[in-house]
Amino acid sequence: MEQYIVSARKYRPTTFDSVVGQQALAGTLKNAIASGRLAHAYLFCGSRGVGKTSCARIFAKTINCTNRTAAGEACNECDSCRQFNENRSLNIIELDAASNNGVDDIRALIEQVSVPPTQGRYRVFIIDEVHMLSNAAFNSFLKTLEEPPGYVIFILATTEKHKIIPTILSRCQIYDFNRISINDMVRHMQHVAASEGINAEPEALNVIARKADGAMRDALSIFDQVAASTQGNITYAATIENLNVLDQSYYNRLLDAFVAQDIAQALLIYKEIRNQGFDSQFFVNGLASYLRDLAVAQNPVTLPLLEATDEVRAQMAERASKLHPTFLYKAMDLCNDADFNFRAASNKQFLVELTLIKLCQLLSPSSDDTGAGGGQLQPLEAYSTSVAPQTAAQAVVQPAVQTAAGGVAEPRVAYPSAPAAHTAPRPQRQYTLGGMSLAGAAQKARDTHTHDEPARHADTPQQHRSDSYSEADIERAWASATKALAKDPVMSSVMSALTPHPLGGDRYLLRCASRLAADKVEGILADITGHVRDIVANDNVTFDIEISDADIPKNLWTDDRVLEDLVQQHPAIEEMIKKFQLRRI
Repeated sequence: MEQYIVSARKYRPTTFDSVVGQQALAGTLKNAIASGRLAHAYLFCGSRGVGKTSCARIFAKTINCTNRTAAGEACNECDSCRQFNENRSLNIIELDAASNNGVDDIRALIEQVSVPPTQGRYRVFIIDEVHMLSNAAFNSFLKTLEEPPGYVIFILATTEKHKIIPTILSRCQIYDFNRISINDMVRHMQHVAASEGINAEPEALNVIARKADGAMRDALSIFDQVAASTQGNITYAATIENLNVLDQSYYNRLLDAFVAQDIAQALLIYKEIRNQGFDSQFFVNGLASYLRDLAVAQNPVTLPLLEATDEVRAQMAERASKLHPTFLYKAMDLCNDADFNFRAASNKQFLVELTLIKLCQLLSPSSDDTGAGGGQLQPLEAYSTSVAPQTAAQAVVQPAVQTAAGGVAEPRVAYPSAPAAHTAPRPQRQYTLGGMSLAGAAQKARDTHTHDEPARHADTPQQHRSDSYSEADIERAWASATKALAKDPVMSSVMSALTPHPLGGDRYLLRCASRLAADKVEGILADITGHVRDIVANDNVTFDIEISDADIPKNLWTDDRVLEDLVQQHPAIEEMIKKFQLRRI
């Protein structure tokens, strides 16, 4: 019985043209050989299974070939090629730096460097996993690496270039190997399957390629594993079962549940996934990756970022075209938060279920207007045409209320609120103070105010309002605002102590007994102003705040009266004020 050889070894590249996924780099090496411009040291960098050692062997074999083909490949017929193919070439020495990483190992290597080739032009030393050498070994290797004999070529290979000291890097020509794309891996596995007489579905090979994460050797190892378990019939169902991969159909069903806002269905799908033994964090990460793939598939510019076969890319692009980008971005953010909080969560199942509930609510009408959308999911083009662009005349401009302090001099500190500038229809605003909405109170007061003048607002569009009003209207509007704040005793008390004083035009002054009261009123001045404007139907009304005790009832103590009383009761306070030159701010 013929001895079985794993596919990773049996189908290892033997020529530059057979190297998978590194065509540009292989072409560069071929051109260097053809032109005779060979460096004395090379450094091949890249992740595992991308062809570093294979290219080093092909390079060593080709430079010693005495009868290269017109394409620049080794002939496989000369004595040097036959010795290499039969693993008895004395001109190619391989060293594993992971197990030979000491100074003595490097000294033994240097001794071999002094021996010229018995056949061919070059002796090639391939040092794999060179980053495993100790610092002392690196330092003892520096001189030989910089000025080796003319017949010696060093090829260093590593998966972690950052661990190699700079003095070694500066002496080498550095070649960075790319991760192998999924399409390249699938094509190569199809070639292997055809050569071995194995039936393999493209979808199954795509799953294997994604599982390999850019490493051709890993892909072929997984290919052999699945082929052995399925007896040469690699199907999609058998592959995901053998590799414990979550079927993408689950994610498709979950997405349908999110769009339909079907919380129950989403939770049942998650239960089904858990019953199959899949880890919850693995599921969350898989869902996040699925949503990310949909996001990049929406735009033809970013579609190449989706590492998949052309068929899978087309399917994802078609599905993504029915989704709005905002939905995908918010869904990805929720999955990222769930993954971030997973380790710290005491009830991990609850965390995932809560995330699924939030995902189902992304398309629900939201009271906080987060932009998540509302209603049914629409194609991307529907979102760009369903809402007509607003013209400049239709644009809504909110009232601008200025509340910055105008000065610090005593006893007057002003907090002016500038007149609002409206250029378009004004939407009904919502004011909430002390737990009660001012909008309802304003509407009720407005209805009372207009009862005697029914034609005042008839057939008038909501624009910048400038209706006439009386001082009694202002008092009534102020009383309405005070009544709406009844649930907040502090604010209700402050408002009750204030009376708007006309300053001329539509401007009024509010005299507060203390800075604390002034700050309290200033914090809700915009809402108070809007409430009064709605009742009197005039958007020119504004209020200034002043700290003064002129209008304060006698039963209310001002800051000055409190300080005066303290000084009378405790004369030491007055001495302290004079000694430290204190002043009230």
